[in-house]
Amino acid sequence: MVDAPQSSPAGTSEPGASRKVRVALLFGGRSGEHAISAATAAGVMKAIDREKYDVLPVGITRAGQWVLTAGDPARFELTAGNLPEVTTDSGRQVVGLSDVGEVDVVFPVLHGPFGEDGTIQGLLELADVRYVGCGVLASAVGMDKHYMKLVFAGHGLPVGPYVVVQPRDWEQRQSEVVARVSEELKFPVFVKPARAGSSLGVTRVDDISRLAEAVEVARFHDPKVLIEQGLEGREIECAVLGGRGGSRPRASVPGEIVVDHGTADFYDFEEKYSSASHARTQAPADLPAEVAAKVRDIAVRAFEAIGGEGISRVDVFVSAEGEVVINEINTMPGFTPISMYPKMWEASGLTYPELIDELIQLALERPTGLR
Repeated sequence: MVDAPQSSPAGTSEPGASRKVRVALLFGGRSGEHAISAATAAGVMKAIDREKYDVLPVGITRAGQWVLTAGDPARFELTAGNLPEVTTDSGRQVVGLSDVGEVDVVFPVLHGPFGEDGTIQGLLELADVRYVGCGVLASAVGMDKHYMKLVFAGHGLPVGPYVVVQPRDWEQRQSEVVARVSEELKFPVFVKPARAGSSLGVTRVDDISRLAEAVEVARFHDPKVLIEQGLEGREIECAVLGGRGGSRPRASVPGEIVVDHGTADFYDFEEKYSSASHARTQAPADLPAEVAAKVRDIAVRAFEAIGGEGISRVDVFVSAEGEVVINEINTMPGFTPISMYPKMWEASGLTYPELIDELIQLALERPTGLR
């Protein structure tokens, strides 16, 4: 492991032999992925090395209130029929990090808007506090599938055909939008909120008659909508971890989402988190060595294209001919013990507790501000 950083952000001091590294675990939040974030926090609370780290679990309610919780993982675990939630009854309400005492590093396991989109990262930069994961710009680009694809294409990375539906276009020129989709894309298409995750609000559309309904479903989560042409191929994912000391980012072995298309259209929210899922995850994926190497290379290039730091998961499609097309990058991917990101690193030789430790150490190594 690396030595402790040489300088301290304002409001913190370097942890020495006298005390542990103090980690504020931020979870919950105002997005539709609140419950998944809480479940992720439960996994981290159970696995983090308590001999090395002093953990301050800070939940954020759906209304945006911050609560210093008791840190009981069982309260926030995802179980059959139960979606965990942070409420004002979860612990002592606080105004912000200044109310929880000295913090060395923040671990924000927040998914979606108001957490994964650069907003919390900007707050932490202003507070001059180190944190796990991507910075402001990378988080914002990674959250917005529209700009994500523009950045990827600008770096020469392969992306599939898509149409962006801006709020004003749908509200004022709906028929023109439908006509453009029918002209530029082949069905089936996937209609998605541009800035949401966990497949919330995503609909597969097989013909033009269902397009308007699917757009309205997506607009419930985000007024800006992305319509992507469906691609033939296997759904492959690759976990990326920042490099130490300025070295290049590291890529895990790829994993695969295997969906029973006879019973499920695609890997949606229910398939990801339901105990009766008709999909399974496999790591490592059964790929030829040269294809796996191509997936890992593209994953690292995508991470570098957005200026990623710390953690990301890159999702791609692999055709029968071995061609790789990027679907998206997730700058704070699902991080429960059964999520694909830790599973792929475990298959690569890094356990879940070791992965948590590595992410925190990467954050401590990195300065705040321009870098």
